[in-house]
Amino acid sequence: MSFLRAFGSWVPPRRVTNAELAPAVEASPEWILEVTGIEERRYAAEEETVAGLGLKAAQNCLENAGIQAADLGMILVASGSSERFCPGPASRIAAGLGLTSTPALDIPVASAGSLIGLSLAAQLAPVYGRVLVIGSEIMSRRVERTPAGKSTAILFGDGAGACLVDRDRGFARIADSRIFTDGNSSEIIAIEEGSFRMDGQAVILQAARKLPRAINDLLTHNGIAAADVEVFLMHQANLNLITRVAAAVKVPQERFFANIARYGNTSSASMLIAADEWYRGHSGPITGPIVFAAFGAGINWGALLAIP
Repeated sequence: MSFLRAFGSWVPPRRVTNAELAPAVEASPEWILEVTGIEERRYAAEEETVAGLGLKAAQNCLENAGIQAADLGMILVASGSSERFCPGPASRIAAGLGLTSTPALDIPVASAGSLIGLSLAAQLAPVYGRVLVIGSEIMSRRVERTPAGKSTAILFGDGAGACLVDRDRGFARIADSRIFTDGNSSEIIAIEEGSFRMDGQAVILQAARKLPRAINDLLTHNGIAAADVEVFLMHQANLNLITRVAAAVKVPQERFFANIARYGNTSSASMLIAADEWYRGHSGPITGPIVFAAFGAGINWGALLAIP
């Protein structure tokens, strides 16, 4: 078996409000909030790297778990915005943790990468013991903050999240997951030559259909009603998408934890940042199932179920 043991996160201190961003993209702050649900996002400093952000989230997660880096059996790092493709940030994060032989592998998938990482970690933890999953992104360097890039510039921010998956103990058991890929639609989200491009309308249409289907399939297979789920921790892509998925699953929107207003869309970091914030703010024991869900480049999407 595999368990969720701890979360961690780190976001850069620089806040970029809609009022600051709006003139660059020739939009109003009110319009940005209306179409995205975002009030502000964080931007990394010039000297910061994807690996550096991921290292801070990893250290925070290990501290929350009460273990040392030497206790890890494997590290999985999801990122679509790393400064270098190969080697990616995983090996540098491992080195930053003082590790010299622990396997550290990259998952170069934007937005859905941390969900893929959790699903893989659930399978690998019985062999490797403790698997640290990290999502780290500096998306502010991948978007064009001009009127031409308005549709993506208003969405993205920077940050990192982490989750420790443990073979022996934790606050919730990872019970099941569903991961899907449709390469026929891969062109609607891509990072090429350092720049991010996305067909926003196509992404919303596909995600609004595929995510509820994946969530419902996962819950049905495990005999759980959506109404009995304690929280849905979804990739923070756009508040309007979260609203549509909640309606399709037929649960109150409040059951879908959302912090996109403060951080924007941090791609593969967003789901784990949200999970960490939700868990830190949770009072009392967890009494119901937890569902993670994400949609991203590939096209990859899916959902994961954890039960206390």
